[in-house]
Amino acid sequence: MKYTYSISQNGRSRSFPDAHPFVQNATANGDIAVLIGEPRLDVVSMRGRPAVLVELGTECLAVHTGGCDEPESSNAVGFARWRLGNNPPSNLIELVVEPGTKESSLTAARAVFEAAGLAVSVCADRIGRIVDRLMRPQFNLALRAIEDGVASPKDLDQCLKLGLGYRNGLLEPLIASGLEHHCIVTGALFQTYGQPQYAPATRAIAAQVRHGRETPE
Repeated sequence: MKYTYSISQNGRSRSFPDAHPFVQNATANGDIAVLIGEPRLDVVSMRGRPAVLVELGTECLAVHTGGCDEPESSNAVGFARWRLGNNPPSNLIELVVEPGTKESSLTAARAVFEAAGLAVSVCADRIGRIVDRLMRPQFNLALRAIEDGVASPKDLDQCLKLGLGYRNGLLEPLIASGLEHHCIVTGALFQTYGQPQYAPATRAIAAQVRHGRETPE
């Protein structure tokens, strides 16, 4: 089945900041509602749609739906295109579902993203996305290693490239993408889960403070 969709945008989207087939293929009156940027519309009021796709940051989908545990009771599906800081978004879309998400709504969400050439993974509704929950602790370890004088950023990345096969290392892409973004994401994970591995490293905290001073409200 081919699905049509309409996009409602409020503010800048981290998943689709620039032109992309997914945005270009939207129609004025599509069957599926796609809310990007910072969704302000009442998701619950759109129960008549085959699916409502809600762009997420670090928050869980339940923030927008109120939580849906009864099977096949919700047409809302969260999504986020993984992106490291200021870097261009990756080709990965994480779809977020609640216990009550309709299978038909998930099928529709997968179909429209895959039709636009994006790869899709599905995860349960939790604070933070899959890639962030896996990668942010590694970034924090690397940052703390240079803060503790274990090695220079260049030497540490060299070890990761040659020893573990990390093509670009860890620190070079992280620092280039903007440490303030890393601080925001890993800080949200730490606040939620309280696990030391998510606690932002000093350099990331400092970068966020500097960025706040340089960016007018």
